[in-house]
Amino acid sequence: EHMMFKGTEELDADAINRGFDDIGASNNAYTTREMTCFYAHVIPEKLGSATDMLGKMMRPALRTSDFDTEKNVILEEIAMYADNPFWVLYEQCVERRYGPHGLAHRVLGTPESIRAMSRDSMQEYFDTRYSADNTVVALAGKLDFDACVEQINGLCGSWPATKPARNADRPKTINAPFTIHDERVNRGYLITLADAPSVTDDRRYAAALLAQVLGGADNSRLHWALIETGIAEEAQAAYDGLDGTGDFFVYASGDPDRIDAIWETIAKEIRGLRDSLDESDLEKLRSKMVTSSTLGSERPSDRMQRLGRLWTMTGSYIPLEDELKQISAVTIDDLRAVCDEFPLSECTLGRMLPGEG
Repeated sequence: EHMMFKGTEELDADAINRGFDDIGASNNAYTTREMTCFYAHVIPEKLGSATDMLGKMMRPALRTSDFDTEKNVILEEIAMYADNPFWVLYEQCVERRYGPHGLAHRVLGTPESIRAMSRDSMQEYFDTRYSADNTVVALAGKLDFDACVEQINGLCGSWPATKPARNADRPKTINAPFTIHDERVNRGYLITLADAPSVTDDRRYAAALLAQVLGGADNSRLHWALIETGIAEEAQAAYDGLDGTGDFFVYASGDPDRIDAIWETIAKEIRGLRDSLDESDLEKLRSKMVTSSTLGSERPSDRMQRLGRLWTMTGSYIPLEDELKQISAVTIDDLRAVCDEFPLSECTLGRMLPGEG
């Protein structure tokens, strides 16, 4: 991702940055566990110029000098995240949960893996993954679709197709508790990860709503059981849909002497979640989800991101109206079925406490 901004054979890094600045673009990139996204937001009159810059920068020179420099940037970024207790615990949870599967890999890597990486290995990854059949271009806003397709074909039509391998089978997960100690922290941290529906599973809407009931807002079960009672300082739950699998995520932090009480309270709320669900919970959260999706659809940048993610993961487009109908159709029985099929109690449990490691 970083090396895409370092220049091509014809354009250096400054030329790429100036190219975006000259058209007033807001551009950046990010990498998740499953994909990398490069984007630019511009006024309609500058879309052609932004597309041209993005297309060109996707064929980088990958110079050894830039590679060596950028490795140090990544090492600094890894060090920054190493100072974040939540992130350290989360990465260890993911690694222990997914074991040898690719989802266990850290997005940034480790200091050891970055130092050991060669420029040739990066070139091999680029040649395999940055191909015509592994790239999705998503556009939203005021545009001429046919003209955009013609321009993109001119920029990218010569890219090779590599048929990169992708394993979307649900991985075998490992549920085992662990505790790490760090003398730099003075609070206790707790994270759980449990199986959940995949991003292409129709039950993903029920899973998202279920996570909201448990720990998604000020009126959630965890808020009333942990925050309002003063047992914990932070408590939340979320659903993360992935390709072929998914995670239910629970996080809490507070006084390290109360970490056992925090977990006991979370476990109690999880055990009682299925039978405590009622229509009022569902109605409020359905309305919030519909409102959030509708408001997001008003922004071209949100529509672009949604379109890109959908097409990358599913190879199809779901109109917003259809998605809103699916959300509105979720029932209490759907939430209970998710509880039965994906029990949150069967989880990888990680804790971080003060003390020597």
